[in-house]
Amino acid sequence: METSELKFLLKLLGFPNYRAGLAAFSSFKGKDKICGALGDRELVDYSREIATVKILSPGQALLNLPPGQLPITDKELKVLEKISKASGKIAPSKITSPKATERDAILKTLNTRGLIDVEEKLQRIKPEVWLTERGIEFLRDDYNPVGKANISLDLLNNYLRLLRKTWRVKSAPVSIVSTPIVESSIEKIININDEEILQTIEKLDKELGRKNYLPIFHLRQKLQPPLSRDELDQALYRLEEASKIELSTLAEPQDYTSEQVDAGITQISGGSLFFITVN
Repeated sequence: METSELKFLLKLLGFPNYRAGLAAFSSFKGKDKICGALGDRELVDYSREIATVKILSPGQALLNLPPGQLPITDKELKVLEKISKASGKIAPSKITSPKATERDAILKTLNTRGLIDVEEKLQRIKPEVWLTERGIEFLRDDYNPVGKANISLDLLNNYLRLLRKTWRVKSAPVSIVSTPIVESSIEKIININDEEILQTIEKLDKELGRKNYLPIFHLRQKLQPPLSRDELDQALYRLEEASKIELSTLAEPQDYTSEQVDAGITQISGGSLFFITVN
């Protein structure tokens, strides 16, 4: 990894939820290129906009269907027809109707349906960049620095804070000589199953009077350790998949401390899951 890329990542660690406007990296020469290179390795993600589009064979075939059999709206049809008239790729700006916001939404829909191919690039106006789950795992588990680099203590502090928050807690024996009773007690505490986690959520919600809207940081304070952050995250995902809970995002982070906000489950698309609701 280039030193400039490492410094970029470490600086990003200093922002809430590991997310910031790209303008905050103005001191980095070639910040767009650095951001793109880290994005290609899925260590960061960033806000994007559509650069070019082109029609695919399924889209061309759809245009040959009788009008009454078209599975798209009139506006989507007009956009698709405009794209089909281009000899190759076409910039969205060449599609003057409908307005830009609605046009981009239609392009994404057509792309999802496999009718067109979309090429994206870094957003031009006020782009944002954020650390991905892969980026967190890379810095925590995989990165092995070698050689020499001039790294400030502020950036090093950001790295240490990440490690302290995300390092997997590994249980160690209390003593070499332990009675079966003690071992049984430790086993019982460590092996918390999903149903016990659900019961803990309900108990905390009732004790704290959260009215079935429990911030995740309360659960982390209760269960980490013995669980690691990742183990608890995975348990919450399983409970949500089983329709026993719902996880929702935080709309007003100013109501909480940065540490409480950071306790949420960071999403690749940006933001984090913050509240737990029991179904």
